[in-house]
Amino acid sequence: MEKARVAVIGGSGLYQIEGLTDIAEVNPETPFGKPSDSIILGTLGGVRTAFLPRHGRGHRLLPSEVPSRANMYALKSLGVEMVLAVSAVGSLKQEYIPQDVVIPDQLIDRTTGRQGTFFGKGLVAHVGFAEPFCPELRRVLFKAAQQNGVNAHHGGTWVVMEGPQFSTRAECNLHRSWGAGLIGMTALPEAKLAREAEICYASLACVTDYDCWHEECEVVSTEMILQNLKNNVTNAKRIIKSAMSLLPTERSCACADALKNSIATTPEAIPDELKRTLAPIIGKYVK
Repeated sequence: MEKARVAVIGGSGLYQIEGLTDIAEVNPETPFGKPSDSIILGTLGGVRTAFLPRHGRGHRLLPSEVPSRANMYALKSLGVEMVLAVSAVGSLKQEYIPQDVVIPDQLIDRTTGRQGTFFGKGLVAHVGFAEPFCPELRRVLFKAAQQNGVNAHHGGTWVVMEGPQFSTRAECNLHRSWGAGLIGMTALPEAKLAREAEICYASLACVTDYDCWHEECEVVSTEMILQNLKNNVTNAKRIIKSAMSLLPTERSCACADALKNSIATTPEAIPDELKRTLAPIIGKYVK
């Protein structure tokens, strides 16, 4: 199967990328079911790239329904080393204005019931997650945003909630009291699974609204979000295209060998079937 080194995961409103050439459509099989949609392979800015719409074309999947394990496993099987993920988020800080972009550096997990690991059933591994986003990719996205004149913020804490409902005011005020700057529904478990798969992962968080804390702004609504999404998607496409020329030729970050000392189960105790199933993830360390 054809390979790609970089992947773009498109969030709400971003279902295709213009400018891709030499396009092929693939549907990798995974032990975790089907990915969100067919994966489009193409060349963008001279870089072979895989594009996957997180919610499926036509926006068919709730955040809780996104098959993140299948998505990340499929991308790993295609040789992907770096993921640029685009997401719509709400702002919890005055300075994060709707239609700004934020390159977050921290996450708080408030999801419930999502499958956040490839491991279990005879294989135990504990990857480090103190820095949930790749610092190298974060710098790339921030520089690309600056090059395109988009108002961008480097760093910020993102609370990931289950949804699909928006926050209550009490929840919103709680998250603000923690010092969080963003609220959204999609960075997890993507970021955790990317780390387990030794894939560099960074998010381009596109601000659509002020959630429900801002007294001078109207309460968040789907209509408001969709209107801001249109402009955010245009900016995101420009940023992603510029980022391609800024990507490192070789990875020097900790993401590249996150599993090196993280597998706790002795190799002989791991079931052979599990070794085969997870070969794209653990094959470098377990034969």
